[in-house]
Amino acid sequence: MKTWYITGGTPGGFGMAYANAALEAGDRVVLTTRRPAELSDWAARHPERALVLPVDVTDTRQVQESVAEAESRFGGIDVLVNNAGRGWYGSVEGMSDADVRRTFELNFFSVLAVTRAVLPGMRRRGGGSIINMSSVAGLVGVPGFGIYTAAKFAIEGLTEVLRQEVEPFGIRVLAVEPGAFRTRAYSGFADEPIDEHLTDYQPMLAAVRAAMIEQDGRQPGDPDRGARAVVAAIDQDVLPKRLVLGGAGYDAVAGHLDAMIAELRGQEAIARGADFPGAPERRCAPAVMFPQGDDPAVPWFKCLPPPRPLG
Repeated sequence: MKTWYITGGTPGGFGMAYANAALEAGDRVVLTTRRPAELSDWAARHPERALVLPVDVTDTRQVQESVAEAESRFGGIDVLVNNAGRGWYGSVEGMSDADVRRTFELNFFSVLAVTRAVLPGMRRRGGGSIINMSSVAGLVGVPGFGIYTAAKFAIEGLTEVLRQEVEPFGIRVLAVEPGAFRTRAYSGFADEPIDEHLTDYQPMLAAVRAAMIEQDGRQPGDPDRGARAVVAAIDQDVLPKRLVLGGAGYDAVAGHLDAMIAELRGQEAIARGADFPGAPERRCAPAVMFPQGDDPAVPWFKCLPPPRPLG
């Protein structure tokens, strides 16, 4: 029986979907929320295996205290789901500094704080799984959501490195990138008028806002199915590095990556031409860990000699 610690327990959202999927699998759940009264009936139905804690994930002290309480109640956290987050729309140039900072506080810095609070216990026990809820926007830029996109790109980078750093301790890390799912994520746009002072971007933002309002309640993704897919992935011997959820999201990511690879291949001569003339060609791959004796002056890439001809 695993113990899950899940942030962002809003009814109708991915947090609740994860919690229900974990309970269906026979596990225990610690679900955090800023409004615990909304979950009182749900918690009462699972008194032995569910614990709801009031937590504002942007408050590091509350995060640390809730993790300590979860570990005391259930003996440790086996699976962390960094789910809390939301997107505010606005142009890159015109979004207010306050909104930029609150976007990063919730979507990036809170993830870092929760992860840092949970990791010591996982390292002591020699294992665990961390699920970082990213977004298709963490792989494909979305106009009108530039700052949110930047925060999710930051989550992708954090997850990539964290995965490598904690693997020696038996801890696995997964990035989940949902597309449009039928949660409450779009429900607030009708109450959020455009308030940027730059008029040049207002037609674009008006179209973004109208699309969000029109799609609310019609998103193709089913959060319950998505959460069950992630729970099933956790039970696999080999955890995937990332999991894109939703057909439209998959198509968007696949098309974007295909285009990136095509463009990269077309720029290979320029890339290699930036080396010193006469430098031997070396094939480099991102380093995970350097065995003893490797050159510490090459910390980011491990370069291999050119392949030897066959025959």
